[in-house]
Amino acid sequence: MRLRALLDTDALGLRLLGGEDELDRTVRGVMTTDLKDPSRYLSGGELVLTGLAWRHDAEDSEPFVRILSTAGVAGLAAGEAELGDIPDDLIVACARHRLPLFAVNESVAFATITEHVVRQVSGERAGDLAAVVDRHRRMMTSGPAGGGPDVVLDLLGTDLDLRAWVLSPAGRPIAGSKLAGGALPADTCARLAAEHLAAARTGRRGPHRVTVGPATYSLFPIRSSGRAAGASRDVRETVLCDWLLAVEADAGDWPEERLDLLQGVTQLIAVERDRRDAARTVRRRLAQEVLELVQTGAAPAEIAARLRVAAPVLLPGLGAAPHWQVVVARVEWDGGEIEGGPVAQALLEEILVDPLSPGSEHSDRIAVAHTGDEAVALVPLPAVPAGEDGPEPGLHADTLLAAVRDPLSAGLNDDGRLTLGVSAAVHSAEGLRGALEEARHARRVAAARPGRVCAAGHQELASHVLLLPFVPDDVRRAFTARLLDPLREYDGRHRAELIPTLEAFLDCDGSWTRCAARLHLHVNTLRYRVGRIEQLTSRDLSRLEDKLDFFLALRMS
Repeated sequence: MRLRALLDTDALGLRLLGGEDELDRTVRGVMTTDLKDPSRYLSGGELVLTGLAWRHDAEDSEPFVRILSTAGVAGLAAGEAELGDIPDDLIVACARHRLPLFAVNESVAFATITEHVVRQVSGERAGDLAAVVDRHRRMMTSGPAGGGPDVVLDLLGTDLDLRAWVLSPAGRPIAGSKLAGGALPADTCARLAAEHLAAARTGRRGPHRVTVGPATYSLFPIRSSGRAAGASRDVRETVLCDWLLAVEADAGDWPEERLDLLQGVTQLIAVERDRRDAARTVRRRLAQEVLELVQTGAAPAEIAARLRVAAPVLLPGLGAAPHWQVVVARVEWDGGEIEGGPVAQALLEEILVDPLSPGSEHSDRIAVAHTGDEAVALVPLPAVPAGEDGPEPGLHADTLLAAVRDPLSAGLNDDGRLTLGVSAAVHSAEGLRGALEEARHARRVAAARPGRVCAAGHQELASHVLLLPFVPDDVRRAFTARLLDPLREYDGRHRAELIPTLEAFLDCDGSWTRCAARLHLHVNTLRYRVGRIEQLTSRDLSRLEDKLDFFLALRMS
């Protein structure tokens, strides 16, 4: 807005005292101050409001006005409540520095002027941003992407002072404005993603408002036009795949114009999402070709040749991949009328990324194929430089599960399941068939567990954990009841804590001293409890077979 417009509003009670030739200056904001030197808080273009508490004598006006002029403020408005008439020395100083000066009637609160200026400036900025977004949309729909979601979010920050982030359905930060000051905490991202997915499953229209700690966020769905075309499609076909825009603001009292603007922003980001999906076509085709070769028993040399073609595409700039991993995912919905493979494919492309790594370029280093309700990801692992120590490279089922379980469970609601299996890294094409079978077997282990989102890794296939999920329920109940029910009944009557004692004794490998120390018991008390366990169950805890039976019973209970 222009300074001149302030004089046209009688409710502001402004009277011009000097600077008539400068009234076409643009006002970009407003600040109230009574500091002698407010320069650190000025960025240029402000209307400065002051009650003149900084002025003790006539010599103070010149340095104060010089500071404002140097900072590039639009104008100065001085209140008459403190001193009555505005001092001549201030009028002279403003005239010398060509700074427009207004007198504010004592009946008008500075808050009234501030509210008016902010409302006018925000409205104009929203219009400017809408024009920029529209130009950007036309540019992106007619040519290559113009910088991705970050550019659009920076516009929201600079023009509307809105902190905003784009998040994946699992809560991974994909983009954020510079004003946002970095990525949101991981737990906040997961909470926002979960709230968004839960709201989407209920069919509620966005934006959805969520309060996390002291902050309120408004969540806008970013629906991919490529996958979501056709309003009749079931929400379950897209809910686990769509990004969301999280804005740190309460959109409940926003005018329709601003809501429309944010909807335009989501559409603009969706265009970029569609471009990235299209760019994955080659990787998906490579994954499908390799998967078909592996499943049909092709010669290792033929698979290796195909991998040599795939590696430069999947690992741009990093050369060949000496190791590969396979991840298998299955999405199943009650009723079975919705094919889960495409959903699992899009989901793996979003979640097979380090959750602490922002952006989406890392997900372009995987290739995912799908058949039926199952998706298979081929994950190339770059070489580890010789001599470097550290954790085993690649994906780990427990880490992957911890990153996605809470938000995706909200999207699956009470009628869907996601199960994941992760193979070990293999060193050659000869091992890829085994890795696929290993990942599928791990997924079946995960499917035997309770919960909406479950995962298992190759480490679990070499232990008793592999066997336990496949024990029939009636056998499981009979076995655990025979060993543990007598102990539970005794604990219930006497509060003897025999079950916790048994668990600690087995965890300590039968060591009396270590177990007694862990339970803060005298060794004689521990011996009494173990003796009671043996008496009630007719077992001998000095025998390996009986220890193993108790161990398995506790694991299955």
